[in-house]
Amino acid sequence: MPSKKVDIALQGGGSHGGFSWGVIDRLLELEDIEIVGITGTSAGAMNAVALAQGLTQNGPQGARDLLRRYWTNVRRASRVSPYKRTIWDRLRGTWSFENSPGFIMSQFARQLASPYQFNLMNINPLRDIVRGCFDFDVINSDAGPRVFLSATNVRTGRSKIFRQPDLSADTVMASACLPHVFKAVEIDGEAYWDGGYMGNPPLFPLVDETDALDTIFVQVNPFERSDIPTTPYEIENRLNEITFNASLMRELRALGYLWEVIQHEGLDRAAYNDGHMHRIHATQAMSELRVSSKMNTEMEFLECLFELGRDTTEEWIKTTWSDVGKKTTWRAKEIFEESVRPAHLRGGVRQRPDP
Repeated sequence: MPSKKVDIALQGGGSHGGFSWGVIDRLLELEDIEIVGITGTSAGAMNAVALAQGLTQNGPQGARDLLRRYWTNVRRASRVSPYKRTIWDRLRGTWSFENSPGFIMSQFARQLASPYQFNLMNINPLRDIVRGCFDFDVINSDAGPRVFLSATNVRTGRSKIFRQPDLSADTVMASACLPHVFKAVEIDGEAYWDGGYMGNPPLFPLVDETDALDTIFVQVNPFERSDIPTTPYEIENRLNEITFNASLMRELRALGYLWEVIQHEGLDRAAYNDGHMHRIHATQAMSELRVSSKMNTEMEFLECLFELGRDTTEEWIKTTWSDVGKKTTWRAKEIFEESVRPAHLRGGVRQRPDP
């Protein structure tokens, strides 16, 4: 059976990246899949380099093993974290930290001082995990999939895409640098923050630089939430979530325009990369998680997200995998509203049927 070439796009979202871990784990069990490109931001960047290194060294099983090793190390490092669920939260089965004294104190301290004042030594346990888990000589080799990591240039406000052969522990940390928690990561004289502000995850590198026509987007952050944030922390994080999704929506809209132009002008599809988009998500389940749970790295929680990812992907494989390589199975209707349609394509143009 010939393999289906696909790209994987991985969102950031703190420990909610454990969902993507589960998705990848199940996809790697498919016998007819070939992952040729991976793009990731923040937690998605961690999953991306683990996937790339594992595939290069030991194939699908190697990638599954390295991903589990990475997330297990994240759990071990969090044992000294001041963020702990209260007994009441544990009894109720709540994964969030809203009632954690350590978490509450940290939110208050953030209003008084920046990482440049309270973290003078720039201590970041995640950096040690990245350096201990990943071999960037392997990741940067030509033997594995193409990898693209997004970061935000602090001075210019522009997106920076790191790719082979320049990937390193610093580029991964730049993609995951939360400005309220860590100092900006300096690379070649430039300072970088979390890539989610400008690309969560970036999609065009996959379109431009790989030969796969199918992209599987693993969504961690819901586009919409039914509840209204009421606490300062919830409001700030919903604003961040909207900002992070905005960059993705812009790219999806641009890709949608590209498809319509190709159809309208009758352009050669191969030359213009008329690709297929697919999505794996668990919007309802992820929306029910409080935003502070993105800081929860208890193994019990990570395993819960991992199993959610595997179960969600199992259902997706049953309903969608057969269409991969043939057609688009997901087109975000909420970002292709009439008000933003290209004027030259309005009226009388055959529209792409909904999947």
